[in-house]
Amino acid sequence: MRFINSITVALAFPVFLAFPVSAVAEIKALIVDGQNNHKWTETTPVLKKLLEDTGLFRVEVATTPPKGADLSGFRPKFGGYDVVISNYNGDPWSAETMDALMDFVRKGGGFVSYHAANNSFPESVEYNKMIGVGGWGDRTETAGPYLHWRDGAIFRDPSPGKAGNHGARLPFLMVLRDSKHPITKGLPSSWLHEADELYDRLRGPGENIRVLATAYADPANKGVGEHQLMLFTLSYGKGRVFHTTLGHDVPAMRSVDFMVTFQRGAEWAAKGKVTQKLPVDFPTAAKVSVR
Repeated sequence: MRFINSITVALAFPVFLAFPVSAVAEIKALIVDGQNNHKWTETTPVLKKLLEDTGLFRVEVATTPPKGADLSGFRPKFGGYDVVISNYNGDPWSAETMDALMDFVRKGGGFVSYHAANNSFPESVEYNKMIGVGGWGDRTETAGPYLHWRDGAIFRDPSPGKAGNHGARLPFLMVLRDSKHPITKGLPSSWLHEADELYDRLRGPGENIRVLATAYADPANKGVGEHQLMLFTLSYGKGRVFHTTLGHDVPAMRSVDFMVTFQRGAEWAAKGKVTQKLPVDFPTAAKVSVR
């Protein structure tokens, strides 16, 4: 296992703090990366900086060997952290490492599934329970139903077919579905998200899900014609899981709603509460907000 140092991205990715500089960084966070069909070497530094800029997190990064290499020695000590953030989509880990991650969350650890992390480990029954739904990775109806949002509730569609789809990257409207959850409390009823991949046709066991926000997958952009789960939480044993499908790359991560919900989601996953205030530049239904 290799740990990488912080990479300065302030000039390329300015972040305007809405947090007191005197805040104590007491939350221990681990970002896992090293393989992905996305540019993890670009996105991990942004994730790390976003967490550190809150003043709440001390962040380390565990990087796997490259694709096709021996991963038997990749054994992060998950128990030394409050929350694990996955920016990983690659080769299977050893059974020991997967068991250690599941055990960490089951016993009360926090976990954040970021974007393509929900493509990972299609063969792992427990991982798919933990993240609720996933895409690609040859997932089919055997993984569970498609989950849509219809008539104010999750709609489970058992139709056969592959999991995972998105159209062209365009801005899209996010719709708040839970105004009482600590992550989304105070957010507007809807807001525009910067051009991004709108994941749809995700499927899985879908247990213990609390939906926070959805977006409509428009058939005009190869969508399924249903509202899709964009932000949601799950319980896995005693652990808290925050799942965000947003943030394909650095330009998409500049969307203020991505920043805020990721920061808040990671704090909630770690501690079960959110102390961060909403910034004044949070997007509206009429205007995207980027930094």
